[in-house]
Amino acid sequence: MAHRQEPPFTHDRAPRIGILVTNLGTPDAPTTQAVRRYLRQFLSDPRVVEIAPWAWKPLLHGVILNTRPAQSAERYRAIWTKDGSPLMTHSLRQRTLLLGFLGQHLKRAGYPADLCPVELGMRYGNPSIGAALDKLRASHCEKILVLPLYPQYSASTTGSTFDAVAAHLSHARRLPGLRFVETFHGDEGYIQALAQNVNDYWTKHGRPHKLLVSFHGVPRRTLDQGDPYHCYCQVTARLLVRELGLAPTQWTLAFQSRFGRAQWLGPYTADVLKALGKEGGRVDVFCPGFVTDCLETLEEIGIEGQALFRAAGGKDFHVIPCLNEHPRWITALADLAFRNLAGWLAKPADTDARELTQVRAKAMGAKQ
Repeated sequence: MAHRQEPPFTHDRAPRIGILVTNLGTPDAPTTQAVRRYLRQFLSDPRVVEIAPWAWKPLLHGVILNTRPAQSAERYRAIWTKDGSPLMTHSLRQRTLLLGFLGQHLKRAGYPADLCPVELGMRYGNPSIGAALDKLRASHCEKILVLPLYPQYSASTTGSTFDAVAAHLSHARRLPGLRFVETFHGDEGYIQALAQNVNDYWTKHGRPHKLLVSFHGVPRRTLDQGDPYHCYCQVTARLLVRELGLAPTQWTLAFQSRFGRAQWLGPYTADVLKALGKEGGRVDVFCPGFVTDCLETLEEIGIEGQALFRAAGGKDFHVIPCLNEHPRWITALADLAFRNLAGWLAKPADTDARELTQVRAKAMGAKQ
């Protein structure tokens, strides 16, 4: 197997611990061509579409990639901002804020604030997970914590991220130590950040008659095959509404983004919104499975969902923003990362000790 060229190595360098933050990704632009590239990569992932390649590829390349990109590009244009894709904008800000908050954690604990560089990698599109890993390794990271921003584990999201990390590092000669945060659906800091985010919104805009907690859907058969995603969504919702102090009649749960004819996890968000529209009263929708606003929250819920709700007779409809850069969330994210570094953290050797290591190495014939 051919290996990639390793980053330059010197014996006096101070090893670091990298944090790889990942998310799903986004097209580079709201154009048909860019969306087609993105969808080709996304829908070619066997973790996402669990259909035999011989049956799926002709459909994907013969029909879907010739029809869906133009439709999806129009949806992306409806939410695109002057700064670009909302998911990308928020993810970059989260990465920057996490770097600062984590640095404060490290400094308080007696470690160098720059011990743990943070990079952002997208599972599909740019910046890629591979490019982010290469940056961390070039920054002398001998250990890497992978932190996918999917609160509820699913094979199609977190599992696929693991595949991408492993595939890229399979060509590395010197592997870094790896840790993987596979889920944080019940993490106390995450739940409290969700509740604070909702309460902040209600303080400004008043409370609804009903809160709809909407998660991204997956095919129903994945639950039968052992994927814990459905259970984790239920746990998150239960902990959130308990933190909010809601009675069972004040909230409901649903799953959005159904695709194809197969049965998906239910009830479906679209059906629930139609029913709530007929009942009357204000409805707020919150999507705790997304930590950044994106196509699924801004367009699918904010535009399409609202249209369904109003067409059924509903009038007062609100979409509560995702966590995005909420301070409580960034604090929780930094806490989560710091806890998962336990046992890895160590104060780097001082300059004299590193210089001595280099002298010894050169005495034994090392070039650097």
